[in-house]
Amino acid sequence: MRNVLPILTVVAVILGLWVMAVVPMNIHLAVDQAQRDGVVVTPETPAARQDVGALALAARNTGVIPATYTLDRPRLPGPQQVVAELWKTTVGTRVTSKQSLVYHGWVTLSATLLGFAIGTGLGIALAVGIVFFRTMDLSVMPWAIASQTIPILALAPMIIVIMGSLGIQGLLPKAIISAYLSFFPVVVGMVKGLRSPDAMQVDLLRTYHANAAQGFWKLRLPASMPYLFASLKIGISAALVGAIVGELPTGARAGFGARMLVGDQYGQPLVTWAALFAAAITAAVLVGLFSALERVSLKRMGMAR
Repeated sequence: MRNVLPILTVVAVILGLWVMAVVPMNIHLAVDQAQRDGVVVTPETPAARQDVGALALAARNTGVIPATYTLDRPRLPGPQQVVAELWKTTVGTRVTSKQSLVYHGWVTLSATLLGFAIGTGLGIALAVGIVFFRTMDLSVMPWAIASQTIPILALAPMIIVIMGSLGIQGLLPKAIISAYLSFFPVVVGMVKGLRSPDAMQVDLLRTYHANAAQGFWKLRLPASMPYLFASLKIGISAALVGAIVGELPTGARAGFGARMLVGDQYGQPLVTWAALFAAAITAAVLVGLFSALERVSLKRMGMAR
């Protein structure tokens, strides 16, 4: 309960702020719709209402406030609208349907997992090289840090265009973008973890005449596990973001990014919000899986946290 209660408190505060924000965000649309339905509103003309603030307009038309939560195309959907849209596009729709978020989620998830595998493998390899070879530490690490200063929104179209010119389309370009975002946390975490054993532990292995390989497998790698899992949880979330970003410049027809584009282009905010929440839920599930794997692995290694 000590862990759950703070989370529930934060969620309740966010939901409360969200519910309160719906009224000022949607009141102008709701008043316009109410007037078209024959309801008397104040001020009477749309031009006059544009000069009135959202809160003042809501105070003058209190009877219209409930309508702000039921608009078909609101500026800010209410929580119940997003939940209903999520339910409709997951449970209420066939998985094979192009309207199903489960279908679109699998498209994004496949690129996420492939990119995460590439990024994790590259990150671990670079971290080992950085720790054991001073030349790589002085040359590769600064470039790895500098690579993260390039905005992904600027880099993603370049990757898509370059790989498209080579005839490579579909899953791989999105996976490369995911790998780009996920490899850096793994590099940093693994470097920190591999260097975490103190001098006394390293000297002890030397007194046992352990070579570098034995020191790596018996000391450095086990000591790096907590750092690795922390990096993996960050990396899998970043990989999901990379897959979604990779879908945006391509005009993809499937994936969470594609659903967000459809919602923006066709004025369907509920579609966009449902895709956003579906992506957030997917990220939370992935992080939860790695947290469970971390607990099991560290417990078996005698490093239970």
